[in-house]
Amino acid sequence: MSLELRGVGLSLDGAVILRGIDLQLAAGEQAALIGPSGAGKSTLLLLANTGLRPDCGAVRLLDADPWRLPRRALRALRARIGSVYQTPPLPPRQRVIHAVAAGRLGQGGELAALRRLLWPDDAAGVAAELERLGLADKLWQRCDQLSGGQRQRVGIARALYQRPDLMLADEPVSALDPRLADDSIRLLCEDARARRATLLASLHSVQLALAHFPRIIGLRDGAVVFDLPREQVHTQLLAELYAGEMPETAVEPAAPAALRGLQC
Repeated sequence: MSLELRGVGLSLDGAVILRGIDLQLAAGEQAALIGPSGAGKSTLLLLANTGLRPDCGAVRLLDADPWRLPRRALRALRARIGSVYQTPPLPPRQRVIHAVAAGRLGQGGELAALRRLLWPDDAAGVAAELERLGLADKLWQRCDQLSGGQRQRVGIARALYQRPDLMLADEPVSALDPRLADDSIRLLCEDARARRATLLASLHSVQLALAHFPRIIGLRDGAVVFDLPREQVHTQLLAELYAGEMPETAVEPAAPAALRGLQC
């Protein structure tokens, strides 16, 4: 099992963020998290990448309990988990080549990581990932010279270059136009399938979720409302999930090809 949460709960600053979360993803599974703002999607992903520790319940990642591991083993586990953020943590003066190469900093010893950070030894590999995202000409550009959408795609390239066993994406295409958003999500899914990696992505766009993910998990008020194959996710179910915040573009499920290119 790549990801297993059982009875997980978490409070921050006295507010309950997640409650009674039961969620399992097997190796190679792909699922989308959807739900209204404040549902707890980002927090759930932070639990899944060891960024937060739950108050109660059990967490297992890649068949390991991260909070029972010694420091070195925890570092090795984290190197197998890739995260894509809505706002990628890219140092402004850093070159794109270094930002993408940083995806593998956790793989190998500290000296090797420092050497790779100062001077990436796989420029061709980094360039190949950037080319997949239409950024081949940005290899040596500084991150503060990129647009918000380009920064998001650099963040995706870094995660792809890492080649993790568990990929977690939190609103990874929010700054992209509909075509680029669709292409980028498709790339994440295709890469995960090719490597038999597990992918869990939080998406604002219901269309993107239905178009690309075979499993849809609805989250509201910190709890799982439904966890279903996309064919069983219908308009009434989505209306109940969003309850007053219904995305205008939510539609009845259709063949993925018919939904491609649509965006909330």
